[in-house]
Amino acid sequence: MKKILTIVGARPQFIKASVVSRAIAQTSGLQEVLVHTGQHFDANMSDVFFMQLGIPRPHHQLDIHGGSHGEMTGRMLIEIEGILLAERPDCVLVYGDTNSTLAGALAAAKLHIPVAHVEAGLRSFNMKMPEEINRILTDQISDILFCPTQTAMDNLVREGFSDKPVQLLQVGDVMQDAALLFSQAAEHTQVSCVEGDGFILATLHRAENTDDPARLAAIVGALNTLHSSVASVVLPLHPRTRAAIAKAGLTLDVQVIDPIGYLEMVALLRRCALVLTDSGGVQKEAFFFGKACVTMRDQTEWVELVQVGANTLVGADAEAIVSAARANLGRMVSDDGQLYGGGAAARHVVTQLKRVFHAV
Repeated sequence: MKKILTIVGARPQFIKASVVSRAIAQTSGLQEVLVHTGQHFDANMSDVFFMQLGIPRPHHQLDIHGGSHGEMTGRMLIEIEGILLAERPDCVLVYGDTNSTLAGALAAAKLHIPVAHVEAGLRSFNMKMPEEINRILTDQISDILFCPTQTAMDNLVREGFSDKPVQLLQVGDVMQDAALLFSQAAEHTQVSCVEGDGFILATLHRAENTDDPARLAAIVGALNTLHSSVASVVLPLHPRTRAAIAKAGLTLDVQVIDPIGYLEMVALLRRCALVLTDSGGVQKEAFFFGKACVTMRDQTEWVELVQVGANTLVGADAEAIVSAARANLGRMVSDDGQLYGGGAAARHVVTQLKRVFHAV
């Protein structure tokens, strides 16, 4: 029996792990130990995802959150190292680009435990984003790089990974697996505080926007304008964003709701007329449910969505945000090219993990 130690800590990782953990449980010869760092810790950002998505209860709960990036990552590194020494896994599996991702990969690499990185190879080419730093460093110390797209594969080849003793594997995107798996369940999920259809579903949490007063003011102004003159804006508000808006003395005149679970988010994605976001994951979720997306960032790691016309980058320019939202409201998009693998990514990840173990 080979032991895989999986590290999660934030909302997108819970969603990704839900389908991969399910595939591991259905595969003979593999055992999973789940570590939750606590990066997203409150009930609306963490507990609800485990309950809704059927993720096994974490074997280790670290409750590490708050503080600077360095402080959080350092505390995680210390705690994860202790768990690795006790559990002695055959492989450490990490997802995405959070502080939890980097801490888990670094702790494992220091102990010479193989690291498998799901969602490897993504690049926004913006080193001011903490996520970009995390994903680049994680790729550099990983042994198995599970890429969601050909673009991600190409990025790693350009960076010289094809000449390194690592495995580059294009497996598709596990987020699409989750969208397809849970879409039917979401048909019966009600978000009672949101009435009707045809609204703009917005999210706002990236540090590049929330920590810059000028960008935050422009985005809040654009959201208010859209809500008053284009269509109702529904905004599940991250606690950190709520605090940043209050600190900046800004007023949101939109329908603000508390953070919601994945099924509730899918239900809103199915009902909305447009997605407006600065999230990486939500850009893809919009695409999976056929909705056009306007992204309030200067770059995106999901460049293929821009290339096929499903996503429009507008930065934090209030006029550009409003103009793009008007132009894209109600527009549907389709995945004719099967950009993200069609829902088989988790199976490919687990198949490759088992093959690697059997080859040792």
